[in-house]
Amino acid sequence: MTGMSATPYHLHAAGVSVLVVVDRDPGRLPWIAYWGADLGESTDADLAHLIEASSPPVVSGGPDVPLPVSLLPSEAEGWTGRPGLAGSRHGRDFSPAFTVTDVRTSGPAGADSTPIAASVSVTAADPVARLELIVTTQLTRSGLLRARAWLTNTDPESSYRLDGLAVALPVPDTADEVFDLAGHHARERVPQRRPFAVGAHTRESRQGRPGLDGPLVLAAGVPGFGFERGPVWGIHLGWSGNQAITAERTGSGERVLSGGELLLPGELILEPGGSYTSPWLYGAYGNGLNQLSSRFHRFLRGRPQHPTSPRPVTLNTWEAVYFDHRLDRLTALAEQAARVGVERFVLDDGWFHGRRNDRAGLGDWQVDREVWPDGLHPLVDVVQGLGMQFGLWVEPEMVNLDSDLARAHPDWLLRAGDRPGREYRHQHVLDLANDDAYAYLAGCLHALLDEYPIGYLKWDHNRLVTEAGHQPGGEPGVHSQTLAVYRLMDELKARHPGLEIESCASGGGRIDLGILAWADRVWTSDCIDALDRQQIQRYTQLVVPPELMGAHIGGPVSHTTGRTHRLDLRAGTALWGHLGIEWDLTTASDEELEQVAAWVRLYRELRGLLHTGTVLVGDHPDPAVWVSGVVAGDGADAVFQVVTVGRSLTWPPGRVRLPGLDPDRRYHVVPLEPAAHAGDPAREPDWWSAGIQLTGRLLGEVGVRVPALQPERLVLLRCRAL
Repeated sequence: MTGMSATPYHLHAAGVSVLVVVDRDPGRLPWIAYWGADLGESTDADLAHLIEASSPPVVSGGPDVPLPVSLLPSEAEGWTGRPGLAGSRHGRDFSPAFTVTDVRTSGPAGADSTPIAASVSVTAADPVARLELIVTTQLTRSGLLRARAWLTNTDPESSYRLDGLAVALPVPDTADEVFDLAGHHARERVPQRRPFAVGAHTRESRQGRPGLDGPLVLAAGVPGFGFERGPVWGIHLGWSGNQAITAERTGSGERVLSGGELLLPGELILEPGGSYTSPWLYGAYGNGLNQLSSRFHRFLRGRPQHPTSPRPVTLNTWEAVYFDHRLDRLTALAEQAARVGVERFVLDDGWFHGRRNDRAGLGDWQVDREVWPDGLHPLVDVVQGLGMQFGLWVEPEMVNLDSDLARAHPDWLLRAGDRPGREYRHQHVLDLANDDAYAYLAGCLHALLDEYPIGYLKWDHNRLVTEAGHQPGGEPGVHSQTLAVYRLMDELKARHPGLEIESCASGGGRIDLGILAWADRVWTSDCIDALDRQQIQRYTQLVVPPELMGAHIGGPVSHTTGRTHRLDLRAGTALWGHLGIEWDLTTASDEELEQVAAWVRLYRELRGLLHTGTVLVGDHPDPAVWVSGVVAGDGADAVFQVVTVGRSLTWPPGRVRLPGLDPDRRYHVVPLEPAAHAGDPAREPDWWSAGIQLTGRLLGEVGVRVPALQPERLVLLRCRAL
């Protein structure tokens, strides 16, 4: 039973309640009695009775005094699932029992002064195991729950080996279906579902990054939950290195979602007085995935470092020229980019010493004087003279063995043993926890940023960080490598105000709220095939708002899939992120350039809405028809896209509902150029040319007919309140 010493702390904001219970009885850590829809202004008596009603019963074969599952569940509490804290002191103190010694709380500090609405921080100690914990639970103003833990070794003489520290968040037994994402290079963010069966469904990354196959969000909800409806609880780990997140259901009925950094054997030894801080585990509750997603978006948009200036139209040179860096060719490309309205020109891989292909040069971050005898200044002058900002590709963490750096300092490379290790993409990893290696790399990047007016770094990370051992001993170093990357990004942005950084890792391999503390954009995928991008972007935006999600217009033939798509699908898909171009525009016809310019103008017109409004995905019954949109915060304006991603079983498709509009307002709905017509005008409904006026309730519940679109076509609709 729960003792009389239990104290409830009710955190609530944005339609969400979290009831944190702190018990000062020996051996008990704080636990969450409720997490879900707002409980309102419940009385202390109500909360006390709710806590009592949440006490687990005694069952056959179980502990005589069963305890609720704490935020760091342990054997000492009777928990036999994955432990919140794993470690030992040379084989001892592997099962600590903590007792709360202090509780600190905070509430709202003003309407806009902080993104945190309320917080409970609990200090607990085990004097026998000589360990101290601080567990903090916060609820943001967007209704996002987050929690983390600090562990300190208080023994003055002996060390403590930490093997894991993972926070657990409970979900109710109505959450009977598990959802997460899988994938691979150039096909990230593939959704998968399964019953929430007894046992542990664990997603691990041992790649030194969340991974192209990473889950991004691990959720549990009422079976059949969709984007628009169905209670669902999801977690995301804000960490850019190795990680493990789990959905676990025990034989006694508890269901938890947990997550933390995945520590390699012996990676973290807490010396006397040493501490470790776990990454933030974020939890989002919503009635449907749209509401879950909006909590992440609103939290990110509320940060002081979140980009607020209009996201510039960006041309990246990779698929246009690859390694063929010639001033005349790049000048012609820049001129065409300016012609269609590009605002930022990014020179991709191939500019630095010895870099004629992907087998050499990484690590030698000096401009190649054979290719660029006058440095990058001639190209920068062209780009700036055309009114565009200049950006540059780098991959600072990686090294080719065929490089001056690797030849001079082989001891700066991460290696697990006395061997070079396996190559990935002809690359090895520079040990940024090595002070000399860090200083060299930081010096190279600072020198580039000092010499050239670089406003943007496309920061790539193509190799998996495996067998990552510090030399000469081979001790594991993924944890320290991740912290060093954060430190380097922080240093660069502090010394070069206004610098923006894109997180790219073979595309979408490092997308998380850890790296987003410094990154102003993520490269969503190396695949810009518009059909694949529809799915990749749909599920990346579960966490990442459109303004942080790089989305480019590719050439007519996709470089990754070989498929050919019309320009309206390619451009219309890219519109729903931070728009860019990845196409050799010098090969485009005048007609194609005019069309691209029209899409760029539309993006400039809409980006204020697209990058601040609420993102919505419709639960359309036809799997071949996808509906999504963005609705302004005041509900006065909205844009929707209707895309046919396949062939429908029946023809023509039925009505299309437009979710998220103000039900009591009347809207004028019109097709939006340059995607107002997709095919034969005879296929268009009667209202199409002049538009139609309907209430938000009718548009959301009944819907409208759209043209009988052929597969892989796209139309846009604008909804303005009257």
